[in-house]
Amino acid sequence: MSTPGEIKIEVQERGAKGQRSDRRLWMQLQVLGGCGDPKPLVRALEASRLEAVLYQDVNDPRGVGLLAIHEGPTFFVNGLRGLLTAEPFAGLVLKPELTMLGRTYSSGFEPDLEDWLLHRPRRTALNPAWPWAIWYPLRRAGAFARLSPEEQGAVIREHSVLGHAYGDADLAHDIRLACHGVDVHDNDFVIGLVGRDLHPLSHLIQAMRKTVQTSQYLQTLGPFFVGHVLWRGQA
Repeated sequence: MSTPGEIKIEVQERGAKGQRSDRRLWMQLQVLGGCGDPKPLVRALEASRLEAVLYQDVNDPRGVGLLAIHEGPTFFVNGLRGLLTAEPFAGLVLKPELTMLGRTYSSGFEPDLEDWLLHRPRRTALNPAWPWAIWYPLRRAGAFARLSPEEQGAVIREHSVLGHAYGDADLAHDIRLACHGVDVHDNDFVIGLVGRDLHPLSHLIQAMRKTVQTSQYLQTLGPFFVGHVLWRGQA
């Protein structure tokens, strides 16, 4: 119990009906160029037994993107680093402007908090029926933080309803990650959209432009990585 003037700090994720969790999932996208033959990369990933997705970069004929998944952030500076600094990855050229790192988070209303934080993002990223992906970061404008909780909720709901409609139609499925303080460009969130085809993912981003959040309360959006799955691996 806090005393008058004392700040109570709460870092647990919270869901509906009093659910709490200290667990969350971290995801990092590393984009690399100079790959003439991706087959050695696939062999190295299969041997590593990492939980990851390897994409072919649509906008670079010699580019790939590696999405790595883990509950512990230390993994990204030991296990993943060991893979990326050894051949065949060591011979590729990192594109740091497209590096994205984020963590799953809750809004406080999730009926199944553990599934939301740990399992749903994995199912989405690793689903063999959804080979296309668009990944991008975003930063909200400071004006959004000055809105009342009720006003913020209305803005977010409009955005969410549109996203759910595309998901219910099996057109686009999202992964939402928070990246406050862990993004070199000071972005707030990393978004992944995956699906069967590329057009609906692009169409959803186009439709989102008309929402209040995107049109009035976003400071920056992108850069965008567009990929098609070459390999998936589950730990």
